[in-house]
Amino acid sequence: QKLEQITKTLIEDEQEHNRIVAEIERTYQEKTGQKSRELPEKTEKQEIAIQKPEEKKIKPEIQFTYNFDSGGIPELLDTGDFEAHNHYFTRIQGERIILTRSFGEILCLDLLHGVKKFDYQVETVRKTLEFFRGRALLCDEVGLGKTIEAGMILKEYHLRKLAKRILILTPTSLVEQWKVEMEEKIGIKFASTSDESFSSDPVGFWKQNNLIIASISLAKSRKNFDSVIENEYDLVIIDEAHHIKNKTTQGWKLVNSLKKKFILLLTATPVQNDLMELYNLITLLSPGTLSTPALFKKEFVEKNDLKKPKNMDKLRELLHTVMIRNTRAMVDVKLPPRYASTYRTDQNQVEKAVYSKADNLARMIYSDEFSSRMISMNLLSAAGSSPGALMLSLERMKNNPGYIRFESNIEDLLQECKKVGTTGKASTLLQIIRKNSDKKIIFTKYIGTLEYLAELLKKEKIPFASFHGGLSTAERERQIDLFENEVSILLTSEVGSEGRNLQFCNTMINFDLPWNPMQIEQRIGRIHRIGQNRNVFIFNLAQKGSLEDYILSVLDQKINMFELVVGEIGMILGHLDEEKEFPDIILELWASSKGSGEIEQKFDQLGESLVNSKQEYLKTRELDMTLFAEDFEV
Repeated sequence: QKLEQITKTLIEDEQEHNRIVAEIERTYQEKTGQKSRELPEKTEKQEIAIQKPEEKKIKPEIQFTYNFDSGGIPELLDTGDFEAHNHYFTRIQGERIILTRSFGEILCLDLLHGVKKFDYQVETVRKTLEFFRGRALLCDEVGLGKTIEAGMILKEYHLRKLAKRILILTPTSLVEQWKVEMEEKIGIKFASTSDESFSSDPVGFWKQNNLIIASISLAKSRKNFDSVIENEYDLVIIDEAHHIKNKTTQGWKLVNSLKKKFILLLTATPVQNDLMELYNLITLLSPGTLSTPALFKKEFVEKNDLKKPKNMDKLRELLHTVMIRNTRAMVDVKLPPRYASTYRTDQNQVEKAVYSKADNLARMIYSDEFSSRMISMNLLSAAGSSPGALMLSLERMKNNPGYIRFESNIEDLLQECKKVGTTGKASTLLQIIRKNSDKKIIFTKYIGTLEYLAELLKKEKIPFASFHGGLSTAERERQIDLFENEVSILLTSEVGSEGRNLQFCNTMINFDLPWNPMQIEQRIGRIHRIGQNRNVFIFNLAQKGSLEDYILSVLDQKINMFELVVGEIGMILGHLDEEKEFPDIILELWASSKGSGEIEQKFDQLGESLVNSKQEYLKTRELDMTLFAEDFEV
């Protein structure tokens, strides 16, 4: 099987080589109307002419440009004496072929945006391209930038026209983050399963787009499975690949069924329960590398302990052909400590009435067979954010004929929202802002809340910058410059701040909290990242008794989320429930609870589950460190 794979790869390389030559030949003929000639043998005279054209008075009358983003085929900018310079074009043709086939020099490094490139990342890219031939298990410890490494590999193949059709599969919660990072940092725009085009035409979506970022849970579903695997892909990237470690699952079967030339598997924990998980992942990359399951067990796994390897030297030798694992100790990446404080704010009678009515309306919609349960989640989340956010959500519902049966409830709640005024959270925010003049980023999920806070700060005569996805590129840059050089407050949405270097600030305030802990972590990562040299301070605000209050309790008190390394929360949630997203768990918990007492009891149970998940993650990390702590760095 390995010999067949090697032979297939060699044939594909030769086909790619011939395709490039044909494309250059076609370009030349279109420009000149004639075929390029073979490069004649160089005479001594010709060699001198090529090396020192100025001495022979040969002045090139044609110019070439190298367009990286269009694939790098040289373009003729000006016509001239092609006969005299045919040898020059042929040399360019030869260099182009050599450049495409050799990865000694990484071409994409100067084309990335806002990316601080580290030597270990560049070497990881080089090794994956040159030695692993685009099939690799990237297992860097959390927080070392596997996404950037994968993006650089993707960009390199795309530049060289070796990867035109690309599929990235990620957990649902990371789809949008991948899309933003690929566009803003890597410079390549992808379609995604969070786009409207997918909702309107899910079958056509897979056929019509060459660059796709998809939720793996959607891709593996019965509705999409066949549409996904019927296409051929040049490059497939699987993020959080430990979710497909079991070959009996639909996720593993999907990836195994994909027709793919190159494939990258990204995970910080390649082994979670036993060594057969590692076998299953390697099989997706390079079938036959670890022989058959039975022979692998016999040679490399202790008989009575599937976690304990034997013949480790030989196993490492085999893994060296597909695996890279950079560790924090090796690359010496250090971040300053971060400190979190949580403020649970009191609600006045009007605020309590608003939240109670929003809760009742959300329950009515949740139990209504013709309504989307996502509307319930949005209502509850908006109610926990601000009156401004809730009012915008209610106005959209009011204008939707599908919710006319709730019209009286909607109108009643809108009138209540107008009575609120300054909320307990808003008052607490002002106290935090006035403690010192340090720069502070205030995060909010909703544009209605951002507008509500903007009016509050104007009223209090506190200068601020405002940053969100609705601004033009030029205005975004102006607002960041304003924050860095003139004002001490930045109001921002989480989407608006993605990809920006904000390490000149070391304090952030979560005015509201996403239900997904991964999004909370993404906010923290805007300032607690490489390049930050001061202690980082995080302030979390939540109304007492709101769902955000309960979420904060389990994340902060049970698993100390705000003390974790960036990336670890995803590992913990992965042990919690692989089939459900965290916001869905919260929504179901809320819907099945009657009264605050039952909600508290169920959140306590969720907290215990998270504690157990964290313990399982720590065991997994210890196992992976034992197996792969050395020898797999670049």
